[in-house]
Amino acid sequence: MPIRHRVLWPDKPPEFCHIDGDAEAMHFGAFVNEILVCVASIYVDKNKARLRKFATDTSYQGQGVGSIMLNHIVQYLKKIQTEFFWCDARESALGIYQKLGMKKCSERFYKADVAYFKMELAL
Repeated sequence: MPIRHRVLWPDKPPEFCHIDGDAEAMHFGAFVNEILVCVASIYVDKNKARLRKFATDTSYQGQGVGSIMLNHIVQYLKKIQTEFFWCDARESALGIYQKLGMKKCSERFYKADVAYFKMELAL
């Protein structure tokens, strides 16, 4: 939760980073020298998986940690026979999702004044 808050919504109260369904979601983390530096939560509904609250500590961004974790998540989802992966991606982070093969499937929209696009990937 601290990484979610610090990276994604530092100007909001910590409770803003909680999502209904967190208790049932799958949570992934990447560690560097035993320090948690990247987090992601996956919410599965039947054969579809949604990525939410994906965040990498700012001092580790641009080093490939997030890409490695996303690739790991996609491979895991394929293993458990998930057919579809999607997320609401911040416009500022589109590159990491496009590198994974995800495609924009919406017009730009906003959440709390932050620009997003819906992205998807058939698995």
